[in-house]
Order: sequence, then structure tokens, then C-alpha cells
Amino acid sequence: MRHQSLLRIFATASLVALLAAGAGGCATFHPPETTGSIGRTDTPQTDADWRKSAEVYGERYRANPKDPEAAVRYGQALRALRQNEQAVAVLEQATIANAGNTTVLAAYGRALADNGNYQLALDTLSRAHTPDNPDWSILSVQGTVLDRMGKHDEARRYYGTALKIRPAEPSILSNLGMSYVLSKDLPKAEDALRRAYAGAPADLRIRQNLALVVGLQGRVDEAEAIARADLPPEQAEANVASLKSMLNRNDGHRAPKGTNARVQS
Repeated sequence: MRHQSLLRIFATASLVALLAAGAGGCATFHPPETTGSIGRTDTPQTDADWRKSAEVYGERYRANPKDPEAAVRYGQALRALRQNEQAVAVLEQATIANAGNTTVLAAYGRALADNGNYQLALDTLSRAHTPDNPDWSILSVQGTVLDRMGKHDEARRYYGTALKIRPAEPSILSNLGMSYVLSKDLPKAEDALRRAYAGAPADLRIRQNLALVVGLQGRVDEAEAIARADLPPEQAEANVASLKSMLNRNDGHRAPKGTNARVQS
């Protein structure tokens, strides 16, 4: 029982945004930023929104490369559009121009992680907050980086610390659930994702992650019900189609129905 194709997807994607379906399946949604002020977006945006944001803040950044807000928002849009190398270049210069600015450091660390520069990402993120004043959202991002490095136990310690600061925060619980998926402990993944879903039932990313984990355990009808619940018909069908596509890629490799066993590589 192996989930190699699934694991490759998780390892290269933002863990909290594995499956995000847009209305009618024609729009791509991306996860919001969760750091404090600059760069925060509280609702998902489409690619068209991000392209507009890249245009607006790119122009502002080019007019004044030392403007930290312009750099962070431009970098955020570039990341959302999967232009990771350019995002790293923009935010690297921003950290030089704004030495010690923790918001810029946090954004740079995220961009480095997206670009696969995991150790440098961890080093950068560690400078974006301090032990006496920790930021739960940065702790959660540090956890996702460690998960991408295969250090799942260490990642979960970061999620645990983040949850002490922000108990029951859905984005942290979602990342924790994806961490358990990466180590193939589907029952624990489902538990964490159900708690995340309870706190954010409208979040399509969490909903789809939960549906996928339920489906991988053989409960396909239940998974489809989760993917479809409380959505307009067209969007519900798009979500179910995405779910079926992912499950079909792993057909024959699901954990048996009701299993509590850890699946080993």
C-alpha cells in the first residue's frame, strides 16, 4: 500500500492548498497569507486577481524597490502565479533594503520554501520572529518546510507550539493533517483535518484535503459528500471531479476501509 504519486504532489505543493477548485473548475485558487499585516489576504483569489495584483504592485515596486509593502505584495502575487524564482529575487533585495524587517523576512522565507530552498527558508523564517515573541503563522510555515524536508516529527513540534498560541486554528490543523498524510498515517490525518474543517467549513482547501483523506481510506461515498456539501451544483461537481481524479491516480493503493495501521514506505 503505497501513495507515491500523492506524496510527490504534497511535497511540491503548499500543504494547506492541495486541492482548491474554482467555480466551474475554471479558476485556480491559492491559499491566503497568514502573517500579521503586510501581505495578508483573508480570502482566496483567482489567477486573474493575482495577475492584477502583480501588475499593480510590480509597478509600485519598480518605482521604489525599497518600499517593503510593495515588495511583499508583489512577491506574494508572484508566488501565487508560481513565478517562484522571481519572487525570491524580489524579496531577497527587499531584505537587503529593509534589514531586520520581520514581515519582509517572513515573505522571503515563504518564497524560498516555494522555490525548494528549504534550509535557507528555515534560517530566514527563524529570523522573522523570536522565541520570546513567536508568531504562530511563521511556526506553521516552518512546520510545512520541515515536512517537505521529510522531518515530520520535528514539523509536528512546530505545529504543536503554534497551536498553543492559536488553539484550534484551522490552517495549522490543516497543515498538521497533511503532515500525517506525508507519513501515511491516514487516521490521524483525518482527525486533524476534521478539526480544521469544523473551524473553517467554508474553506475549500481544507474541505478537499479532508475529502481526499477520507477517500484514500476507501470511504468514497463519504468523501464525495464532503466535497459536495453546501456548494452550488456547478462548483460541487467540479470539486467531486477533482476528488475522483486524485483518487483514480491512487486506485489500488488506498488503505483498507477502517484501517488504523500506519502505511510504511
